[in-house]
Amino acid sequence: MKKIVMTGGGTAGHVTPNIALMPALRSEGYEISYIGSYEGIEKGLIEAQKVPYYGISSGKLRRYFDVKNFSDPFKVIKGYYQSIRLLKKIKPDVVFSKGGFVSVPVVLAAKHCKIPAIIHESDITPGLANKLAIPSATKVCCNFPETMKYLPEGKAVLTGSPIRQELLNGNPSNAIKLCRFENTEKPVILIIGGSTGSRAINTAIRDLLPELLKRYNIIHLCGKGNLDETLKDTDGYAQFEYANKELADMFALASLVISRAGANAICELLALHKPNILIPLSAAASRGDQILNATSFRSSGYSYVLEEEAVTNTALLEAIDHVFSHKERYVEAMEKSNGKNSIAAIVSLIDDAAKKN
Repeated sequence: MKKIVMTGGGTAGHVTPNIALMPALRSEGYEISYIGSYEGIEKGLIEAQKVPYYGISSGKLRRYFDVKNFSDPFKVIKGYYQSIRLLKKIKPDVVFSKGGFVSVPVVLAAKHCKIPAIIHESDITPGLANKLAIPSATKVCCNFPETMKYLPEGKAVLTGSPIRQELLNGNPSNAIKLCRFENTEKPVILIIGGSTGSRAINTAIRDLLPELLKRYNIIHLCGKGNLDETLKDTDGYAQFEYANKELADMFALASLVISRAGANAICELLALHKPNILIPLSAAASRGDQILNATSFRSSGYSYVLEEEAVTNTALLEAIDHVFSHKERYVEAMEKSNGKNSIAAIVSLIDDAAKKN
């Protein structure tokens, strides 16, 4: 049996594409193992897939001053030697990395062990972790044509992002039951603020509820610890900290999605042809990758973009009205996109690398 080690972690966006690849890899005869951090978000997500999980020491590599910058490099070095031992034990034919800081020592260890490593970069510009790992990689997959110029010639492959296939098969009736909507004739707006939620988005949506509920039902994924108990019995408004298997049903029911602009999230919206409003994480709170992602989707006609600094009740309501008035235009643009079979493309690269090894 062919063997593959997958890695990636720190956020769900560094894990869910790996999970999306797993069914196809299993059908191709791969035995899958996973290397992640000791207690990162990836641990629970991967163990739920019944995949052997190995934790290593992981340090964050920061672009700003922090006292941990003095200790974390030693954690990375420790993780590198742990990864070497694990790769020699597992003996994989290939390593696949979705990025995040835990992936750096694994990819470097793969090069040391002469095991081909394939990296996937979701955003338009590579993050710091992938920048460090790219020299040790055999191939680098990416989502956006704009990314190709930032990657080494001969390594870059435009594959798109692997989408969990279950998201394409949601049942709107299940979402109606879960949300207990009484008036099922109203269109549904789905708000996705990320795993930790967005204060700006949450506040604006709740301020607008009296106006929005006149015309729409609302599903609000507000992030961990952000439920508003005073609104729990509001007809037409269903709030959840997050959604797992239920997300496919919510997508199927939604007529419009308001979302952050993480690469995996927007690729899912594109695959589902969902009219959307993107509110990217501000440059002050990130390296600006979500702004670049959102700008690319706006240029392609896939999305309406509202900068976080510009989120007011009036601006958000105008954006919702605009997208609903022009939703056919957005759907048509997404349907014309040159969507690739990302899973097949990436598995093909993995197979090629494994055969050469």
